[in-house]
Amino acid sequence: MEKFELRAVIKFFYLKRLTPKEIITEITQVLGYNAVSYSTVKKWVAEFKGGRQSTDDEPRSGRPSTSITDDHVNQAEAIVYEDRRVTVRHVASILKISVGSADAILTGNLRLKKVSARWVPRMLTSEQKQQRVEISEQLLQRFRTNPDDFLSCLVTQDETWVNHFDPESKRQSMQWKHTASPPPRKFKVSSSAGKVMASVFWDCEGINNG
Repeated sequence: MEKFELRAVIKFFYLKRLTPKEIITEITQVLGYNAVSYSTVKKWVAEFKGGRQSTDDEPRSGRPSTSITDDHVNQAEAIVYEDRRVTVRHVASILKISVGSADAILTGNLRLKKVSARWVPRMLTSEQKQQRVEISEQLLQRFRTNPDDFLSCLVTQDETWVNHFDPESKRQSMQWKHTASPPPRKFKVSSSAGKVMASVFWDCEGINNG
């Protein structure tokens, strides 16, 4: 959603007498990762309480920036498309403009924002997916047959490789994206050297230490 649309939504919920916490909950349920921040909601609720009616940006006084040109906007967009993880400071250094102007181009003109990639499960083959369906159906049938003792008959096991390296941090994985585009995702990659296998077993009473 565009900025003015989100502000209109905040104003609508404010007029319904919802609190900022209730408003951010409503927005997050619909927009998820594309929702505005809680601080933004609080700011605009305070603005509307103070008598503000418009959801547009206030006109800015002073001399307009000469760094935000169509040429710089096009160059910045090309830089981001080449490397989604590029920093604002690096864009500014390439274009030879201030960091503030580079940030204004990326977030204002190009309507980009930087988000972290979400961890997703390992990719499964069609055969593995079918096996999961069949196992789930078998478990469901056992539950229907004997629901009272169902959990006591289950033992769950999971395992993971613990690698001897520093994984990529959340900040390092952040990428630029448009408001309407889906958040980036990345798959976990195991290192081939320096690792140990950790296995855990548990049942309805907790982790098995035996």
